[in-house]
Amino acid sequence: MNLYAIGAIYIYEMKRFFRTLMESLLSPVISTSLYFVVFGSAIGSRIDQVEGVTYGAFIVPGLIMLSVMTQGISNASFGIYFPKFIGTVYELLSAPVNFLEIVLGYVGAAATKSLMIGVVILLTAGFFVDLDIQHPLAMLAFLVLTCLSFSLFGFIIGIWAQSFQQLQIIPLLVITPLVFLGGSFYSISMLPPIWQTLTLFNPVVYLISGFRWSFFGQADVPVGLSLLAIAGFTGICLALIWLIFRTGYRIKE
Repeated sequence: MNLYAIGAIYIYEMKRFFRTLMESLLSPVISTSLYFVVFGSAIGSRIDQVEGVTYGAFIVPGLIMLSVMTQGISNASFGIYFPKFIGTVYELLSAPVNFLEIVLGYVGAAATKSLMIGVVILLTAGFFVDLDIQHPLAMLAFLVLTCLSFSLFGFIIGIWAQSFQQLQIIPLLVITPLVFLGGSFYSISMLPPIWQTLTLFNPVVYLISGFRWSFFGQADVPVGLSLLAIAGFTGICLALIWLIFRTGYRIKE
């Protein structure tokens, strides 16, 4: 294992993040504040509690998941796409570095960035609502696994994309709608029975449900299924990345 190569890639990506630290951290703070103003105040004034939890607190796990998923994808996809765009990826491929070390460098940095943003959002939410995290270790585990798995997914998107426009297609047209329809701002038990059944086909439901359980001890689906879903998604992403480097798909072309 070439730790020097992993560290070089990781540090380079983190330096790029810290160069725009104010924008990177200020944006989620503003977005979170706006969500609390719109959803917490406007809608929360009409919905007192959801499953025994105040509506303002209930939406916090969904807000964090929305941000870390989109940020993980965005950071990882841009991190690997830009070297492809300017051609420096060939220098990386010709260096004595294997695909696992490349993935650890880029995905590790992207997961770290999204984890930092998730923590910032959690701290920001504390100014608006009282949070009592019942299972802090489980919360941290779900948060880290989500950051890691969606950074892996973003890495795949970055390799697949052939333009900057394509980098935004899946996050905007697939991930964001799935998060909004995955119970991030409501409990699926509030839906009619037929829609509850259809919602269970949305994989994001299991991630948000498990993460919300770590806060309030309540979940729309069993926690074991949530862990199985995120583990399965991570495994699929790892298998696809291995296949991409084995075949050279859109890397060596």
